[in-house]
Amino acid sequence: MSNAAPTINTNSNDAEPTTSDYDDLDYTAFTDALEQTVFENFDDGLYIGMMSGTSLDGMDAVLCQFAADMSHKEQTQQPMQLLATYSQDFPPRLREVLLALCQPNGIQALTPSADEPNNQPNSELDWFGWASKAYGEFASEVVNNLLQQSNTDSESVLAIGCHGQTVRHRPQMGFSLQLVDTNVIAERTGISVISDFRRRDMAVGGQGAPLVPAFHQALFADPDSTRVLLNLGGIANITVLPASNHTDNNHADNDTLDNHSHVVGYDTGPANLLLDAWTALHTDNDYDAGGAWAQSGQVIEPLLNQLLEHPFFARSYPKSTGREEFNLEWLQEELQRFDHASVHIRYSSADVQATLTELTAISASAQIHLFVQSYKNSAVYVCGGGALNDYLMTRLQAHLPHCHVITTASLGLDPAWVEAVAFAWLARQTLMGQTGNLPAVTGASKGVVLGQVCFA
Repeated sequence: MSNAAPTINTNSNDAEPTTSDYDDLDYTAFTDALEQTVFENFDDGLYIGMMSGTSLDGMDAVLCQFAADMSHKEQTQQPMQLLATYSQDFPPRLREVLLALCQPNGIQALTPSADEPNNQPNSELDWFGWASKAYGEFASEVVNNLLQQSNTDSESVLAIGCHGQTVRHRPQMGFSLQLVDTNVIAERTGISVISDFRRRDMAVGGQGAPLVPAFHQALFADPDSTRVLLNLGGIANITVLPASNHTDNNHADNDTLDNHSHVVGYDTGPANLLLDAWTALHTDNDYDAGGAWAQSGQVIEPLLNQLLEHPFFARSYPKSTGREEFNLEWLQEELQRFDHASVHIRYSSADVQATLTELTAISASAQIHLFVQSYKNSAVYVCGGGALNDYLMTRLQAHLPHCHVITTASLGLDPAWVEAVAFAWLARQTLMGQTGNLPAVTGASKGVVLGQVCFA
């Protein structure tokens, strides 16, 4: 980051400066100095974006640069250049603690070592503090590795957008907790950090999620066609980007059912969160690579119907969800309930994986159908880790026969890095004093500048 504004020296006893003191100032030099301060030229510099989602499979980091005017359709420059990427698995102990913190009273099962919280009984606040610092140290390591591998000087990076790790998301109670100590990151990297993106939206009545639709609109909106983006992270969410040239409800090319003129985005249900948890429980793998294990099983239709009875699926948008509602404990309770009601049905763990994959596919496609007419040839652009699940992609295509189910790679951005780039963009919005939320998406009463800045 650049240096702060120059100070005005006064006399030795710190008295208030007199009029003659100000008259002696070189205002031209003073103005030139102000133009070099931290508050100038945030639009086209380098930014780092970081993301660790609800699946907790690792931390992604990207180095990118945005065009000064991303919305200018005549520009020859690409609206965003992805300069470098880096991904690193969580340290096993940090991941274990984060997973415990995601569940109410989950830390009771943790056995602390000498350098960890050892109060008896276990204190959730102590573990939250420990994990915040540990997360900050790990995120700093990831950033420094990204800088080293890309041969980038930290002074050339304007800011890091770090979402932190969501350990509790309670929009119905008006709060969301992201765990990260940005002071550690700023100190270890020498780069200012933007975090805490959700709570300002919640302060004006929003759900604080999803936040990426505003970025989707900035980067992917097309003036002539409606686009649907499906993010398959731990939780699945959609963004519907209406064609900006469709100014009336009778336009011949309008391919949305309700002729929406604004961006729509919300969570549709669980994705990798349940798939990864069930895989780790029953195999030696952390995730179902390519969906091969799920494909080896058979969908248990009665169980699928029971899972779809979860109240979240019937809620109207805007809506968001997370581990608080969909987790391994919830799944195991549902399986017990299913076993008691259907004692005659035999199934394997692979069958459950196939059923969970179908749960993701059918819950997401049902929401997409609300916006894209079946008689139109439309495209659904998939991003997130689930885009690498070939079987899940096949099942989505089966439920969306009139759509082309493809990844965001066809739009110029690898699906694995979309969310990390989104938080780099959100950091840029914050430094530029521009709004980062979409009220129509989150339910907020107005657009607001998101995030808090920890200056390096």
